[in-house]
Amino acid sequence: MELNKLTQAAIAIAREAGEKIMAVYNSADFSVEHKDDNSPLTAADLASHHHIVAALTALTPQYPVLSEENASELPFEERSQWQTYWLVDPLDGTKEFIKRNDEFSILIALVHDNVPILGVVHAPVLKTSWFASKGSGAFKQTGNDTKSISVRESGAPLAVVGSRSHASAGLQAFLKNIGEYELVSMGSILKACMVAEGTADIYPRIGLTSEWDTAAAQIIVEEAGGYFTRTDMQPLRYNTKESLLNPHFFVFGKQYRDWSRYLLPDA
Repeated sequence: MELNKLTQAAIAIAREAGEKIMAVYNSADFSVEHKDDNSPLTAADLASHHHIVAALTALTPQYPVLSEENASELPFEERSQWQTYWLVDPLDGTKEFIKRNDEFSILIALVHDNVPILGVVHAPVLKTSWFASKGSGAFKQTGNDTKSISVRESGAPLAVVGSRSHASAGLQAFLKNIGEYELVSMGSILKACMVAEGTADIYPRIGLTSEWDTAAAQIIVEEAGGYFTRTDMQPLRYNTKESLLNPHFFVFGKQYRDWSRYLLPDA
């Protein structure tokens, strides 16, 4: 199937998963468990996971599906043989979901030869999807309104978008070193979408994330004309090692700059 058709199918699947998440979100109460790494888990994470895995498997049975919720079952010896696969975060921003602040999303990416070639980010409360595929540009869809998006030329002061739930000494030092800036807080990978649509200049992440947190947004940012790099300014790559943790990274717009020079030496 061509990428554009797969993209539209992935958008529909993400929206369906969003409806399942919202059924839990709008309930009077929901329980919160914790996984081995102490990250939170809700019924919404699992409902979304099961729906997306089943739908993607039916759509493209030739491509395996790696989700945050099944990653522990897929050893590197197995997934290292994959050339093309789906990479999914069924509920990015579970902490934001638990806080009921609406800033969470569903992430679906198609990865080929270790780089994302298709990405969908869907924010169910906002009824908004961001999506892109290789060579086709990046788009934002709210309701029935779809528009092309692109990063902007960086201005002064810099518009920096950061996390509501994750902060670090490394990030604070980075902000101190870049000069004049305005900081906007946002949850989940929606921060990267703000860069892609031109409402922020840079999203520095000096902290831990996993590969399913970034792949969908990476192709959206890149197709919007921006950059999604490690802190050594090289692009993120996927499924190249046993650990699924990402290095620290920068997401930024048209004005290419060596942002690494503003970091602490050990960041």
